[in-house]
Amino acid sequence: MKKYLKLLDRGSLFAGITESEISAMLACLSASERKYKKGEFIFRAGEIISTVAIVLEGIVYMIKDDFWGNRSILTEISEGHMFGETYACIGKPLEVDAVAGKDTVILIADINKILNICSNTCSYHNRLVRNFISILANRNRELTRKLDHMSQRTTREKLLSYLSEQSRRAGSPSFEIPFNRQQLADYLSVDRSAMSAELGRMRDEGILEFERNKFRLLQPRTE
Repeated sequence: MKKYLKLLDRGSLFAGITESEISAMLACLSASERKYKKGEFIFRAGEIISTVAIVLEGIVYMIKDDFWGNRSILTEISEGHMFGETYACIGKPLEVDAVAGKDTVILIADINKILNICSNTCSYHNRLVRNFISILANRNRELTRKLDHMSQRTTREKLLSYLSEQSRRAGSPSFEIPFNRQQLADYLSVDRSAMSAELGRMRDEGILEFERNKFRLLQPRTE
């Protein structure tokens, strides 16, 4: 666990808490490290969980399948970030699957020990609770952003909305996205073939360039 302390120090749940304090707190939270292979389920829909998880290595996708097996990627969780907190808080069955996007290492912690402040010797626990609340607020903002993309009428509009946001986040017209083509189609709830064809048309029109998951947005051509 020692090699992950710097990552946890940078992560949102432990932000503002020193490495030595984090090390002490992990025991307080009954935290444990677990490893998953690519494609392996971390949590399954229907489970009731009382733990939250933090990605130490790899990436996790929150996925939802409908009755007919159509899959949507709700969000991706990268290194240093937490997931499972909403369902752990409310004690209701999961409505989504959490799946390792590649070989992944996870930190698991008891939600009750996060929310219930312990003895005075753990003075930094107050900061942990504030960070936890901040994460919930930011998660709500992320869902709002996705709804913005999903509310667009056409595949092109959904792509442009998503790619524009990624460019803003990167602070550059050149950026990488965390999805392959099928995952991006699942995230935007569009047909993969139609999406790939639309990307090709936008490239031909000089709107963007791309190679695998690397994109560059272009200014409109002038005569």
